[in-house]
Amino acid sequence: MRRLLGHHRVLIVTAVEAERAAIVAGLNKGGYEVAERIDHVETGNEVCVLASGVGAAAAAAMTGHALATASWMEADFSAVLSAGIGGGFIGPVEVGGLAIATESIAADLGAESADGFIPLEELGFGAGRFAADLGLLRTLAAALPTATAGSVLTVNTVTGTAERTEQLLRRCPGAIAEGMEGFGVAVATAAASATAFCEFGEVRAISNPVGPRDRSAWQLPLALSALTEAFAALARFEG
Repeated sequence: MRRLLGHHRVLIVTAVEAERAAIVAGLNKGGYEVAERIDHVETGNEVCVLASGVGAAAAAAMTGHALATASWMEADFSAVLSAGIGGGFIGPVEVGGLAIATESIAADLGAESADGFIPLEELGFGAGRFAADLGLLRTLAAALPTATAGSVLTVNTVTGTAERTEQLLRRCPGAIAEGMEGFGVAVATAAASATAFCEFGEVRAISNPVGPRDRSAWQLPLALSALTEAFAALARFEG
């Protein structure tokens, strides 16, 4: 079987079932069989797609469990993707477009102060951002030439006001999208890499603009369709 993104085994972590199903449909369209449970990986499936639940904590827990279980089965993954839909900052990437993370940033993990937000690094409590693996990033960009690459923010609360949007862009200039799981997946992947190196990446299909909450502007079917087509393209890519 061909290797997805050049890797022997790839773990893809989504938040919800609709995202997982969209990605599986794309991979199937591109000719891949997909494991939907971690204990099926050893049967020969090289790609496993799991829905963790919403948020960085759920994503980190699922990713860590999956990587540890695979290692115990001697079926280690060499790449992990956080994938799903997300909000796009107006300008860099439009609704229905694709965002590839150059880094995943925990945009609201830190402390508030009279002088503004203090990120985790300045507090001295560890890393609040993880860079995507450069080789994996290059492969994703080559396979998805219409996608936009840039910082993808992980938030605990979906942005719903213009003020919050401006705050996030001041903290993280050049951010192109926001989601709720990428940083959690990155943390778990980095921890697992202490014993078996594993590359991290993140892909988001944009369902809505980041800004004042307007459910009528959300295009969930369009974003899920874009996710399916993106993973069909990844499945076919042989670069």
